Amino acid sequence: MKSKLLAVVFGATLVLGACGGDKTDSGSGDTAGGVDADKVYQANCATCHGGNLEGRGNAPALANIGSELSESEIHEIIEKGLPGGMPANLIQGEDLDAVAKWLSEKK
Repeated sequence: MKSKLLAVVFGATLVLGACGGDKTDSGSGDTAGGVDADKVYQANCATCHGGNLEGRGNAPALANIGSELSESEIHEIIEKGLPGGMPANLIQGEDLDAVAKWLSEKK
């Protein structure tokens, strides 16, 4: 079950990487090193995953992703991407750390 979920999230992450952003307010995301994770998400992920983490098309919803995956699993998916969907390295460095932490808190 976990591998299936990881595959879905990984696929979503690939799709996420290919996306631009549409700014929709979904709350503050200031989580790491002064980086506003919500702002980074909106700029890099929202086009595919939705401005409110609701998911779109083939990109899964992320509203409760923290209850399914750990921060390190989310970090790895964003960093390495997923075959056939989400490209790798859409977000890097402190932005990646902040977004992974922020998403891991979505339960």
